[in-house]
Amino acid sequence: MSDAEAPQPKPEGGEQLNIKVKDADGNEVFFKVKRTTKLSKLKKAYAERMGKPENSVRFIFDGQRIGDNDTAETVSSELRRRSRKWLQELNRTKYSH
Repeated sequence: MSDAEAPQPKPEGGEQLNIKVKDADGNEVFFKVKRTTKLSKLKKAYAERMGKPENSVRFIFDGQRIGDNDTAETVSSELRRRSRKWLQELNRTKYSH
């Protein structure tokens, strides 16, 4: 099982992102992808590089499985949405006492 970490934009704000893929043993592989590249392409490249069957690779980000049609852009948008919801719930709990 793999753990894809948060996409990090290049300092100049270009279209490519540097993505680190970390496996269960802690091995890390780095890729450069566009924000709109389907992560199925990343999964295929990772499987080939690691010599594993593609259907044995699963990407997890922040505890959620990443789908083949997801992109770095859709994953980061979902993370921002969940962060806002978490902050709203935290504030609601904080001020309800």
